[in-house]
Amino acid sequence: MNNSLNNADKYFYPADILLPKKDIEKWAVIACDQYTSEPEYWEDVKNIVGDSPSALNIMLPEIYLSDDNSKDIERINATMRKYMAEGVFNERKDTMIYVERYLDGKVRKGLVGLIDLEDYEYKSDAKALIRATEETIEERLPARVEIRRDALLEMPHILLLFDDPTRSVVKPLESRKEEFETCYHFDLMKEGGHVHGYYLDRETITSVQNSLENLMESGDDLLFVVGDGNHSLAAAKEYYNETKDPNARYALVEIENIHDKSIEFEPIYRVLFNVDENDFLEKFKAYADENGGENIHKYDFYSKNKNGTIEIKGNDKLPVGTLQKFIKEYIKEHKEVKVDYIHGREVVKKLSTKENVLGFIFDGLSKFDFFPAIRAQGSLPRKTFSMGHAKDKRFYIETHKIKGE
Repeated sequence: MNNSLNNADKYFYPADILLPKKDIEKWAVIACDQYTSEPEYWEDVKNIVGDSPSALNIMLPEIYLSDDNSKDIERINATMRKYMAEGVFNERKDTMIYVERYLDGKVRKGLVGLIDLEDYEYKSDAKALIRATEETIEERLPARVEIRRDALLEMPHILLLFDDPTRSVVKPLESRKEEFETCYHFDLMKEGGHVHGYYLDRETITSVQNSLENLMESGDDLLFVVGDGNHSLAAAKEYYNETKDPNARYALVEIENIHDKSIEFEPIYRVLFNVDENDFLEKFKAYADENGGENIHKYDFYSKNKNGTIEIKGNDKLPVGTLQKFIKEYIKEHKEVKVDYIHGREVVKKLSTKENVLGFIFDGLSKFDFFPAIRAQGSLPRKTFSMGHAKDKRFYIETHKIKGE
């Protein structure tokens, strides 16, 4: 185990990081929970990757999740073993990576390292140092835990946010980046932008850790919240709780300052499939009349037959909360109805041109209200926000062992 993990007073740790020796452009693919209603995206990725070693081959895109993924899991674990045996990776011991992601003229900056899962809880009322931001659907965890159970490796698409108005943790690295050794520098596939990673030396890692400690001097008991990858991190926690394997105690993540100007919050919209649009809209209005509060929420809706806007009395502070509560109740009585969580207005509109599909667009949560909301009410409704559009999501690049030799 990495000796640097013995510092009990730290909150973020260096890792032994694996990166592919070649063809990193084909290795790096977007997070598994993206483009879940767009199979053509994943077919393109398969064609781009071809026979090259790729993160695509050691993860399972959610679009392919089924009731029985045992054969996929066996294939994934066998491929991990094959990649390790064939020497696909270079390993850098005891390091963190400073990352710059170039997106549509903006640069999103972060740090890749380890968190201690003992510091993290995903329950909605948790008071842990690291907390979930959205409702965790516990029935979604077993499949992810099963994928992790025999896996040799993990790859992060998890983004944690911290609240650093003075930019004391990451900003000093930006001015010094030319001093650091580049570990990768390439264009991401499918309009994913460009990414540049730098290995940090021991002195700089200590400085980062000290800066994070200083953020906690105010006596606050909250340091990190999950910006993306909520269920993946929850699965890591469940696996660790189950096994108490010391190799699985630490999870590889990227941390980012919510005050980074490039970080933008986008609503995650709802699209319903196999739905009677008139019935849903009528019952949604009736539900709001019966259960609504003081908040007035507005929703633009789209379907093949009609588009429009409805205003209702909300029973949650956020429009997404009121809609999500009703969807949850509605699908109990209409089991044929399926819901997907969509990034981007144009994707909602495109999907909603098909028969028996109903899409909703609404206002989202400001990032400046984010930490106060988590402190005040705990977890937010499921799929409340996204940090940018689907193509902006984190790509799998770095890899980390979660099994002993």
